[in-house]
Amino acid sequence: MAKKDYYEVLGVSRNASDTELKKAYRRAAQKYHPDRNPDDAEAEEMFKACKEAYEVLSDARKRAAYDQFGHAGVDPSMGGGGGPGAGGFGGASFSDIFGDVFGDIFGGGGGRGGQRVYRGADLRYNLELTLEEAVRGTTVKIRVPTYVSCKSCGGTGAKKGTRPTTCTTCGGHGQVRMQQGFFSVQQTCPRCNGTGTIVSDPCTECHGEGRIREQKTLSVKVPAGVDTGDRIRLANEGEAGENGGPPGDLYVQIHVKEHPIFKREDSHLYCEVPISFTTAALGGELEVPTLDGRVMLKIPPETQTGKLFRMRGKGIKPVRGGPVGDLLCRVVVETPVHLSSRQKELLRELDATMQGNGRHSPQHHSWLDGVKKFFENMKL
Repeated sequence: MAKKDYYEVLGVSRNASDTELKKAYRRAAQKYHPDRNPDDAEAEEMFKACKEAYEVLSDARKRAAYDQFGHAGVDPSMGGGGGPGAGGFGGASFSDIFGDVFGDIFGGGGGRGGQRVYRGADLRYNLELTLEEAVRGTTVKIRVPTYVSCKSCGGTGAKKGTRPTTCTTCGGHGQVRMQQGFFSVQQTCPRCNGTGTIVSDPCTECHGEGRIREQKTLSVKVPAGVDTGDRIRLANEGEAGENGGPPGDLYVQIHVKEHPIFKREDSHLYCEVPISFTTAALGGELEVPTLDGRVMLKIPPETQTGKLFRMRGKGIKPVRGGPVGDLLCRVVVETPVHLSSRQKELLRELDATMQGNGRHSPQHHSWLDGVKKFFENMKL
């Protein structure tokens, strides 16, 4: 059976970015995962097809081969010249056989006529913020351990006053060519490990690595409205590349600490406000905190515990734009404690005046009626 187009399997266009490919693969993998579709052979086949498609399209060289030659460019069993016994290539794929061609066109860390360079690794820094800092925005100084280019040797790895020499095995190409039948196959040079040069007299500072580890201080501007899980990208602030390669990036991962009063949900804030029995029954005003200061909250008479009061515009303005959220205050009626004898006597007098009158405690009396009917039905 002919294989489906990889782009069609993932449901993306042929010019989809790496990010779009990754999102499409995650959606498809979750949809067809065997754990979610037990005993479903069709779903299992789709899961395998999605995995195969992503493995090819997420690799720049394989994707280039697939775009030009279709499945034959990445599958040796489809006439790409890579099956067992086909010229002695064993399991080599089409893109491996023509690696010298694609290496020259698409890079991939090195190629003929130049030293192989490597981009530095990306770094991650976990930054803890208070709720107030996250809501208002701030600028913080962070210290990051990282590799930087060695100043003593200029990143060459050779002792000051000397220079790396050209590798005699690969002639400075970083790769060696092996003839197999009608084809020429390139492999990483085993002597220089693809760098194209040999350091005979290593730098005493970096010991021939071309990089040294140190701490650097960076200023991070945190925009207002960030939340836990947000990332701030600092371009070129990751580890230094090797052999003059570009540095990686630094990703600052935001984590907002718990607040003693407020809880955040998207752009809204929530808080619990304890009120007295008297205030709940008779009404009143009380002072509540917001991130902008104190405001007065009006409590109407006969307020029940759990009631939510919304204070519009007292929440958070989202970092990606949109209206400012609200502050929602949930009142909790507190039962009086440590009562004196006189206070207890007054409460008993109050309770006596309310006995038998469902108007004062409608929920209580409706609950008692429900309990009574429940037991009556149990007798039937």
